[in-house]
Parts: sequence; C-alpha cells; structure tokens
Amino acid sequence: MGKPTGFMEYKRELPEDREPLERIKDWNEFHLHLPEETLRTQGARCMDCGIPFCHTGKLVSGMACGCPINNLIPEFNDLLYRGLWRQALDRLLRTSNFPEFTGRVCPAPCEGSCTLGATEPAVTIKNIEVSIAERGWQEGWITPCPPKFRTGKKVAVIGSGPAGLSAAAQLNKAGHAVTVFERADLPGGLLMYGIPNMKLDKREVVLRRIRLMEAENITFVCNTQVGSAEYPGEKLRSEFDAVVLATGATLPRDLAIEGRCLKGVHFAMDFLTANTMAILNNGADSISAQDQDVVIIGGGDTGTDCVATSLRHGCRSVTQLEIMPRFPDTRAEDNPWPEWPKTHKTDYGQEEAAAKFGADPRVFWTTATKFEGDSEGRVTAVHIVEVTWGKNDQGHFVPTPVPGTEQVRPATLVLLAMGFLGPEQELIDRLGLECDSRSNVKAEYGRYATSVEGVFAAGDCRRGQSLVVWAFNEGRGAARECDRYLMGSTELP
Repeated sequence: MGKPTGFMEYKRELPEDREPLERIKDWNEFHLHLPEETLRTQGARCMDCGIPFCHTGKLVSGMACGCPINNLIPEFNDLLYRGLWRQALDRLLRTSNFPEFTGRVCPAPCEGSCTLGATEPAVTIKNIEVSIAERGWQEGWITPCPPKFRTGKKVAVIGSGPAGLSAAAQLNKAGHAVTVFERADLPGGLLMYGIPNMKLDKREVVLRRIRLMEAENITFVCNTQVGSAEYPGEKLRSEFDAVVLATGATLPRDLAIEGRCLKGVHFAMDFLTANTMAILNNGADSISAQDQDVVIIGGGDTGTDCVATSLRHGCRSVTQLEIMPRFPDTRAEDNPWPEWPKTHKTDYGQEEAAAKFGADPRVFWTTATKFEGDSEGRVTAVHIVEVTWGKNDQGHFVPTPVPGTEQVRPATLVLLAMGFLGPEQELIDRLGLECDSRSNVKAEYGRYATSVEGVFAAGDCRRGQSLVVWAFNEGRGAARECDRYLMGSTELP
C-alpha cells in the first residue's frame, strides 16, 4: 500500500496548530491543514506490511488495539497517495458513518498499533482520515442518501450521542423509520455538549451532520426525557417496534471529602456543557473561570478540556491534580507494540497552560483531601497530599497518602473530572432492564439484546465509559441486531 519505499523516504508530518497564546482568545478549532502534496506523501508512508494491525479493532491488555470500527486504513492511504480522493472517501464511508468526528476527537488507537510505529513514528492516520472527510464535504460528495424503500417498521433511539447517531444512521439505511430522542435542546450528546468547540465545532461540523441526517428523514425529538411522566416508557414500547438505548454513562464520579458542598465545586461536565450552551446562544457562562484560581481534579480528555476552557475564560491560575503517576516518555517493557502506548503526552490544554503560565498544570501522584471555604460558603482552597500506589489486603491497587507531603493551594473554582460510574438508572428501571455488576445495561457484546425483548443497548450505557469510536462501533452493531430482530435477517455490516 502507498509507495513501497515511502516510509523510508518521508518523515511523519502533522499540520501545525495555531499558536497557544493566540488560540486561547477564541473558541475556534485550533488545528490547521496540510497542503495536498504533503498529505499524499503522508499516505505514501503506509507500508506494504502484510499483516496490518491498524484496523483490527481488538482489546489487548484491556486497551484498544487498532481501529474499533475496522476502517480500511491501508486502502484509503493508498488511494490518497495516488490522488484518488473520491475513492478514498468511498472506502472510508464503508466502515465509518462520521469520519469528520473520529478524525477530530478519536485518540487514534490505529496509530498506536501501526506496524511502522513499532520502530518509527506511525503513519498520520487520524489526520488523513479527517482530511479525506473534509474534502468530501467541500466537494459536495457527502450528500443525503435516504433509502429507496421503507420497511414499515418504527425504531426509537434513546440518546443522540455517538452510539445513538451511528445506530440511527444504520437503521435508516435499512429502511426503518427512525426517531431519535434527546433530553437536551440540541442533538449530538457528548459530541455537542461534552467536547469543547475548539476540538469539534458545533455549527460547522456537528450540526452539519445532523442536518444531513434530517434530510435523510431521521427524526430528532429534543427536550424530551424518555422514561419520565412527560414521555413514559410504556408509551415508547407501544409506539415503536424496537428500541435502541444509547444514553451513555453520564453518572459522574464524586469526591466525598470535607467541603464538597461548598459553592464553586462543580462536576466537569456541568462546566463544559454550560460553556458550549453559552457559545451557541451568544450568552454568558453560568459557570465561569474568569479571574478564578481553578483546580481540576482528574486527568484524561475531560480534565484537559477543562484546562483549555478555563484558559479561554481568562482564569487567574489553573492546576490539574492527577492521582496516577506520570507515564514514561517511551514505551515500558511491559507495554510492547501493538498495545496502546502508555507514554507521557502533552495535550493541547496543557500546552496552552504552559504557554500562558510557564509550566505544565499537572501535578501527578496527588489527590485532594479537603475543600476549604469562606464565611459565605464559597470554596477558597484545596488541601492536597501526594500518594503512592500498592495492593491492599484484597489484592486491589489503592492509593496511600504520603505523610509530610500535605499542601494547601488556592482554589476558587474546583472541577471534578474523575470519570463516570455508569448510566443514570431512571429509564433503565422504567423499562425493567437487567443490569450487570457495574450498573451498566446487561447486553452481550455482539448481540446487544437486553433482558427485554425488542430493546437493545449500545455504547457507554452498555460497556461503561469508553472511547467515542467504541460507541460508534456499538451503535452500528446494535443497529445490525435490531434490524435482524425486526426483519429476520440483515444486510447491515
């Protein structure tokens, strides 16, 4: 694939990002673009490796190895190298409903398992993917494609995040009448309100796709809480032939320490959602970091997004506490290729904080023990301590505070970004669905059928908090099994 000697002739190149101190002044996407010739040489770096791991989509050591939606990566790399953009897009759309999303926000497990990446910097698969997708939109190649025939079956999809959108798109292709219910005011779920605008533009990218899906006759019903008195579960079952549950894992992990109830302590997702709403409505943020000493508890993408958002608000300072250790700069011996590389990375938010304040905001091996407040009940400081990790009597790895490492840091806004426990239970209970030991909807991977006939579950509500691309995988799979249930057989992949 590509040019047989391309991986020896060309170095890995990514487009430059806008300068950190420039981009924190607005909410625009910060990635720039490579010229076509450079993109083609990047496609040429894809080796004729014989056994490509990049599109395997397997779990190795509990982490994604290769693309979970099995994108035909060597094929579209080769087509791009040869300048066949339309054919490259066709290959990409065979496996991916929304490459403009994954090409922006997926952490690219495909690159972590790229064969070239075993010894050299991996092929720039993620950037190639989004470049092909955007070329398709610019050239008018991505257009509404409603099905020619309708089955007469009606399917409800609950939740319009990644899993819900991919399930809806596939079920519509099969000819079913699809209605997507969303409790927020706009469709998109995590893509709309969980990911900041500078990573994924809402009007130019997310709503562009939603409008296309509407043109394909998919119905979106927003501001509707399915399972409540407003729209009870019984009504859902009576009006639709099948249901796909894709509500996500939105129950946030809390931090039960002294001072948790002080004003100014918020869940990270509330902060990010309020910010996107303010951008879309040209209004003021209901939770603002302006002139605040911000402390973010938790790492990962959500923590990084809170750092970047706080900087754009104009925070006075920002600190990010990570209870886990700092990863090594290169792969450890127990983390071989093609596993996901657990190496130290500086994401866009940390890069921006370092440019603004002169240092990476992350403090590793550290957790909060207490929040301190003033006479009006507002948070003013956070007490922190360093930790070590070791096994307890049950053999579980747990953190232990290190005596003598206690500190107090100013904090007038605290954001809890410690992940999610699982799905909210109200609708699950209303539908009478069985849950697993982690409170997720019980449904076997690959079948997606719940304990209630005609109800399927996909994405984070089934598997727990995971990657956007796994949600796309599960939404497609649930659509396939739902179609099989309705029709007796299926042609969906």
